[in-house]
Amino acid sequence: MCGIAGFILRDGQRPDPEQLARMAARLAHRGPDDQGIHCNGPVGLAQTRLSIIGLATGHQPMVSADGRLALAANGEVYNYIELNAELRARGLTPRTDSDSETILLSYAAHGLDFLYRLRGMYAFALHDARTGRLILGRDRLGIKPLFYVCLPDRIAFASEIKALLPILPERPQVAPGALRQFLQNQFASGEETLIAGIKRVLPGEALVIDADLRIERHRYWSALDVTPRAIGFDEACDELDGLMDAAMREHMRSDVPFGLFLSGGVDSAVLAAMLDAHGAGRIKSFSVGYRGTVMAHELDEAARVAAHFGLDHRPLELELTQVFGRIPHSIWCADELMRDYACLPTSILAETAGAELKVVFSGEGGDEVFAGYGRYHPRFAERWFKAMRYPGSGGFRTRGQWAGRWSRRLFGPALRDAPGADRAPFLRAWGETPASWSDMQRRQYTDLVTALPDNLLVKTDRLLMGFGVEGRVPFLDHRLVEFGLALPDDLKVHRHRGKWLLKRWAGPLLPPGHLERPKRGFHVPVGDWLCGEVAEAVGQRLIGNRGIRDWFRVESIPALVAARQRVQGGGRELFGLMQFAIWHRLFIEEPGLKPAPDEDPLEWIG
Repeated sequence: MCGIAGFILRDGQRPDPEQLARMAARLAHRGPDDQGIHCNGPVGLAQTRLSIIGLATGHQPMVSADGRLALAANGEVYNYIELNAELRARGLTPRTDSDSETILLSYAAHGLDFLYRLRGMYAFALHDARTGRLILGRDRLGIKPLFYVCLPDRIAFASEIKALLPILPERPQVAPGALRQFLQNQFASGEETLIAGIKRVLPGEALVIDADLRIERHRYWSALDVTPRAIGFDEACDELDGLMDAAMREHMRSDVPFGLFLSGGVDSAVLAAMLDAHGAGRIKSFSVGYRGTVMAHELDEAARVAAHFGLDHRPLELELTQVFGRIPHSIWCADELMRDYACLPTSILAETAGAELKVVFSGEGGDEVFAGYGRYHPRFAERWFKAMRYPGSGGFRTRGQWAGRWSRRLFGPALRDAPGADRAPFLRAWGETPASWSDMQRRQYTDLVTALPDNLLVKTDRLLMGFGVEGRVPFLDHRLVEFGLALPDDLKVHRHRGKWLLKRWAGPLLPPGHLERPKRGFHVPVGDWLCGEVAEAVGQRLIGNRGIRDWFRVESIPALVAARQRVQGGGRELFGLMQFAIWHRLFIEEPGLKPAPDEDPLEWIG
C-alpha cells in the first residue's frame, strides 16, 4: 500500500525532481517505509511505500530490465503468485518478491489486455517509453483512489487530491455542482471532484495518455456485464463456499501481520470466521463504542465474536470530545468531503491499529453485494410514492440530505444556480442498467458505482492510510460482486430481511444467536455533541469563515443554530457547513496545512 504521484509533460519538457518530491511529501502518510522518484523523457513518477509484500525488494518506482517500462503502484495484486507462474512459463522471470512487479511484467506480456488478469485493489501509473504513453489504471470497484488534472503543459496524477495542489498554476477553485452533491447526497460522485479541474480515474478504467496529452479511455470491467441467474439455494451456497475460500486465501497473502476491525454485525463476524478457518491464528481485533451517550453500541457483540474465535481483542470506549476532536484531521485525510460520521471513530481505530499493524481486514461491501441495506427492498407503497414524486430511479436515492427550508435559506447564488441535478449520478447509474435486471439489482448497482467508491471506500482507504494502515475488503473481490449482483432477489431478501443467502451460509460458522440481532450500522452520536453551547459556538465561527461567506447566506445561520438548539432539526446542515468551512481552509485557502489527529474543530473553522 502506497502513495503514487507524477506527470507527463508536453513539447519535449523534462520533469523537475523537486516538483515530484513536493508531491510525494503530501503522500508521506501513505508510505512511511520508503520513497523513490524516477524520470525518463517527459514522464516523472514518484512513490511513497508502505511495505506489505516483498519487503526487501519492492522499491518503487520499478523499472523493467530493459529500461522500457517504469511503474509506480499502490495497493495489492492478490493473484500475483498465479500470474507470476504464468509469466515464468513465458520466459518473464520476476526480479523481486513484490506483487507490484506483476503489473509490469503482465503488461510486457499482454499489453492492455493484462488488466483483465489482475485481481486485487490497485491504482498505478505505468510509463511505456517505447510507445511514449502513460497508463493510469484503477481497480474494478475503486477500492484504491487515483486522481488526475489536465494542465496546459502536462497531465498530473496522484493518489490523493492534496498531492496535486502544489503544482496547480492558480489557487484551487470549488466546483459548485460537486459541492451541491456533497450537501444533498453526503458525497460527490462521478468523475468530477470538489476542486474544479481535478478528476477521478473511474473504477474499472484505464486512461492511456499519449505524448500529445491526448487521453484514450479503456473500460476493462463493468458490473453492467453481469447477467441475472436462475440459481437455487444449494447451488448458490456451494458456489459461495468456493468464492469465499478463494478470496480469503488471496487476501491473506502478506509478509506482515494483519488484524481485523470487528463490529457486532454480520460482515466482520463472517471475516473473523473465515480468517479462523484459514489458520490466521490469534490475530488482533478492534471495536469501538461510546461513553456518555444513550446510543446503543456493539462492544458486547464484538467481544462475543472475538472470544468465540480466540482473537486478541481490544475494545475502545470513546468519549464524545475524543470522537469529535477527529473532525479536522479526518477532513484532511479524506480530501473529499463526506458527511459520513463513521469517519471519526474509524480514524481512532486506524491510529490504534497502526501502532501495532500495517494491515487490517474490514467488512465493507457485504451490504452492497448481498443486499443488506433496507433501502434495497422498500415496501411497495414507499417505492411507488417515491417513484411517482421523484421519477428516474425507481424511488431509489430520491431525497436530498438537506431540508428544503434550509437549502432555500442558506444556499448562496452560485450554489442555487449550480449546473446539473443533485440526483444526476443516481439517475445516470439507474438509466444505464440492462432491462433484464430487477429493481433490487439496479439499486445495488447504483450504490456500487456511486456511494461505494465515492463515500464508503474513501473512508476505508483515506482514513486508514492517514495512519499508514492498509485496509483489505474481501467482500469486494470482483468475483463475489458479480456473484452477489447476479443472484435472484429471493436469495438476497427473505421476508424483508436482507443478506439472506450470506446469513444462511454463514450461520453454522458464527456464535449461536448472532444472526438474530437487528442491523444497527456504524452509528455516531452526533446529536449528543452538536447541541447547546457547541452548536452556538459552531454557528458563531461559521459566520466569519471565508468559504461559508463565499457560498452561503450567513444571515440565516443564527436561525439554523436556534432550530438545532430547540431540537427541531438542522443537525445535518450545521455539521455539513462545519465540514465545508474546515475543508475550505485546508484545501482552498491554505493548502499544505495538516491538523494533528486530535484538534478542537472550532479552531479550524476560523
